Amino acid sequence: MFKKAAAFALAVTMLGTCLAGCGSSSESSGSGDGGNGSSSALKIGGIGPVTGAAAIYGQAVKNGAQIAVDEINEKGDLQFELKFEDDENDAEKSVNAYNKLKDWGMQVSLGSVTTQPCIAVSTEINNDHIFALTPSASSTDVLGGQPDADGNVSIARKECMFQMCFTDPNQGVASATYIKEKNLGSKIAVIYNNSDAYSTGIYQKFKAKAKELGLDIVCAKTFTDDSANDFTSQLNEAKDAGADLLFLPIYYTPASMILAQANKMKYEPKIFSVDGMDGILTLDNFDKSLAEDVMLLTPFTADATDDLTQNFVKTYKEKYEDTPNQFAADAYDCVYAIYEAAKKASVTADMSASDICDKLIAEFTSSDFTFSGLTGNNVSWSDTGEVSKEPKGMVIKNGVYVGM
Repeated sequence: MFKKAAAFALAVTMLGTCLAGCGSSSESSGSGDGGNGSSSALKIGGIGPVTGAAAIYGQAVKNGAQIAVDEINEKGDLQFELKFEDDENDAEKSVNAYNKLKDWGMQVSLGSVTTQPCIAVSTEINNDHIFALTPSASSTDVLGGQPDADGNVSIARKECMFQMCFTDPNQGVASATYIKEKNLGSKIAVIYNNSDAYSTGIYQKFKAKAKELGLDIVCAKTFTDDSANDFTSQLNEAKDAGADLLFLPIYYTPASMILAQANKMKYEPKIFSVDGMDGILTLDNFDKSLAEDVMLLTPFTADATDDLTQNFVKTYKEKYEDTPNQFAADAYDCVYAIYEAAKKASVTADMSASDICDKLIAEFTSSDFTFSGLTGNNVSWSDTGEVSKEPKGMVIKNGVYVGM
């Protein structure tokens, strides 16, 4: 953001304060109390970007979680109240949002939606001993306890943190394996964001697994958040290297620019991506025809025919006039997994956050606890906080996702 004149800034600040007081920056809902909270409801806090460039992710998580809370509260047993704070995909703002939720009385957390903010917030969560299940922050640094390429553990395990999403390394390994098994390309180029932990984490494991499998990476080019607008150089190098498959372990906004610029220069490799690509079909002012035949690994598709998915999609469309993506589905599953574990562990809303955390950690890491939801069946967690479930290979055909 550019700096404005002091008087203008003061006016905006005063206006923002007024709007915040009207509930524009956060919302609390859940147990039919109009958002005022209830001693009989378990307080769940969520953080993510609902404004800014990454808003599609945060809004989807917020919406998916709210649907789950509404459904659970209709059951009439354990009641939930959800409060969601906007962090604009900024780590410092995410920590501030976390502190607001803690002051509100949050007992369980959905962490933060995006990776960099969640790395920061997860440290606070662990220090405060609050159980957290993030739907989408996929870096192993969110969890801690993971060895680097040299086998060294630089971040201790954050025992309160768990993930519903695949970790970045798992996405990299799964992508390389899928490309090899399906024989999708003989010469592979990679474009990734080396200023982003999500993108870099996926690429590093993809590169290692590709080498193990004998895949030929002919070039790997980078960009940063500050240069994510012109990909001509990277695409020219990929084209000159003869790459027939382009692997994009990145989010959908820069991916949309890469697709548009590749089309302009008449470069037509196969495109393979990961869960960050989900959302490209709903991007404003994007020509969806450019995403035709794009492949990606994701745990969810709104076109699935099972009853659970169809009912969720129907409710989501009715409530929000949009089609849910996998971020919404992961958030929905987060809330239901917490609900099932809490019931099994005899968690009640009058317990302290710390006591609830102990009970949920024990339940999630128990060998007899599994969860089935929108994003997987018989889902389980290890004591590392990582989830075990199978990704689905999807391809975009005629503007929708279909199974490969």
